[in-house]
Amino acid sequence: MPFLPGLTLSRRFHDEVVAPLLARRLPCLRYAAGLLDGGSELLGLDTARSTDHDWGPRVQLFVADAADVGPVRAALDELPAGFLGWPTRFAGGPGVRLGVVDPDGDRHGVSVHELSGWLRGRLGVDPAAGLDVDDWLSVPTQRLAELTGGAVFHDGLAGALTLARARLAWYPDDVWRHVLAAAWTRVGQAEHLPGRCAEVGDELGSRVVVAGVAHDLMRLGLLLHRRWPPYDKWLGTLVARLPGAAPLVAALSAALGPGGWPDRQEGLARALETVAGWTNDTGLAAPVDARVRPFHDRPFLVLDAGRFAAALRAGITDPALRARPPVGAVDQYVHNVDVLTHPDRARRVAAAVLPTTAVSPPASPA
Repeated sequence: MPFLPGLTLSRRFHDEVVAPLLARRLPCLRYAAGLLDGGSELLGLDTARSTDHDWGPRVQLFVADAADVGPVRAALDELPAGFLGWPTRFAGGPGVRLGVVDPDGDRHGVSVHELSGWLRGRLGVDPAAGLDVDDWLSVPTQRLAELTGGAVFHDGLAGALTLARARLAWYPDDVWRHVLAAAWTRVGQAEHLPGRCAEVGDELGSRVVVAGVAHDLMRLGLLLHRRWPPYDKWLGTLVARLPGAAPLVAALSAALGPGGWPDRQEGLARALETVAGWTNDTGLAAPVDARVRPFHDRPFLVLDAGRFAAALRAGITDPALRARPPVGAVDQYVHNVDVLTHPDRARRVAAAVLPTTAVSPPASPA
């Protein structure tokens, strides 16, 4: 079958099959529909390769009242077995996200959810009530990319789904500054290490550290352009699509290329200066000299990235946020998928790194 982008396929599935079915079976139903739950198609990055797993005619239906979930699911029993040549049935049990397309499967690709509960399940919070600083810093950017990407096919809940997505569009400026400062802090903690590794003959170690800094700079580049960084599979693809990204891509390619330390250092220096210039361009902080310089009296070039972190922190107007340690959002210091994909775990971890206002006295010896 010729490849059709997943969002296009799913929108047509809703408009041509799901919506008419609901209008016939439940004519008074108020619902929203879209595709927001993950998958390359949400970012417009699916290809024919994507069709071998977790892909097909899919729609998420949202209702305002949990009592409507059962009747809607019952109505969907009438869904056809195929659409535009694609099977609508999938292998896997009801607790598993869509698996391999299976014409003989007993599970279709239309899920039904109470909207507020689904949002809490994805984010740990319902954005209808607004997000505070702790909420923003406990949500991985991959989840925000999914929820603000994808598509809404229909919003018959008085715009509730559209409003939720709008509230997740981007960080408040102070939170944005904090997250950027945390990213520059990470860069500053590592940017001098590749040269020292290379100096003692540890080329592998030097490359590994440069790769870590490059990863941070790529996420920084997206954040500076108000783009939610995705998980690593699509990080390079989306960075390359940023306006003015060519110098950064060329610099990082040189830094991560086959050359020795001089080439690696030159590429990393150019990458640091490029992202530093983008930081100044945001106007979120007082401008900082974006040129690299020697690391004290050692022959390694660094940006001294802590200067950018300090400038951004100084621009934060919320004194409580400015006083926090520069650790940023949860996915800036946690990289475990089994934490980041479970909002309850991510929120507990994020809360654990906050400074305590009071310390309990040590227990008396037994």
